[in-house]
Amino acid sequence: MKTPFLIPLAAAFIGMMPASAQSFRPPSVPLVTFDPYLSIWSAADHLTDRPTQHWTARIQSLVSLIRVDGMAYRLMGNEPDSTPALPQTGLRVTPTRSIYEFQSDKIHVTLTFMRPALPDDLDAMALPLSYLTWAVRSVDGKEHAVSLYDSTSSQLVVNNNDEQVQWQREKAGNLTALRVGTVEQDVLGSSGDDHRINWGYAYAAAASTQTRAAIGADNVLLNAFVAKGALPDRDDTRMPRAVSDEQPVLAFVFDLGNVSAAPVVRQVMVAYDEIFAINYFGRKLLPYWRRNGATVEQMLEKAARD
Repeated sequence: MKTPFLIPLAAAFIGMMPASAQSFRPPSVPLVTFDPYLSIWSAADHLTDRPTQHWTARIQSLVSLIRVDGMAYRLMGNEPDSTPALPQTGLRVTPTRSIYEFQSDKIHVTLTFMRPALPDDLDAMALPLSYLTWAVRSVDGKEHAVSLYDSTSSQLVVNNNDEQVQWQREKAGNLTALRVGTVEQDVLGSSGDDHRINWGYAYAAAASTQTRAAIGADNVLLNAFVAKGALPDRDDTRMPRAVSDEQPVLAFVFDLGNVSAAPVVRQVMVAYDEIFAINYFGRKLLPYWRRNGATVEQMLEKAARD
């Protein structure tokens, strides 16, 4: 039987090794991980070499771009292929974080993927999410106009890309939360090794005051950012539709303004609400974080505060 758990253990072991021993790169790098259903990895030497993928090797695309003085570069994913990658200069994997470093002659970017898997804090460990954090600074003594793009694909919520999805935006306190899920919602209705979750909802959330958000076709949003550093004014309303039909994505753009030597930090949370966590002898049980009646909005607010 395939298992997703050996790779995280290997990654954790590598993270505990001294820096001098970290010339070995793990065969797959954990990015957004929680359980076998929310389990996204980079199986490439560089984060921009290929799309991110589920542990079963099916593409589940997370994308990040950066614009510096009007020129776009890729930070995560291999699309658009006409956009160059910002050179990756480092990678460090610890038990809770995967930390990528990028640098050009103008800027340095640290992109950190963090899951709060803290053994002494069960509430934190039970949060079904990961944090993506960008820290951007100038390296040439000048200020540079910088903006960031991040998107989360609807591929996260389907077993096969011909399944239909629908989406909406919500508010969670000071956060903008974008949500996508399948139309069918057959909760705990299927299982298997080569299987992706196709019930529940994927969320991407960020501080409303720091970002603009849009839900729409992947190529439309990517091209809008590359060309103008912006997103469409309105969300795509052509739904439900299959993921394979102009792949819907949840996207954020952060305008960092003029960035100097002082790092500017922005963050997105990628979360998954499975609705029910397990079928226990025919009884559907709630996930631990819902045990006291918490809603997704409350969970995201708590995660942002903590």
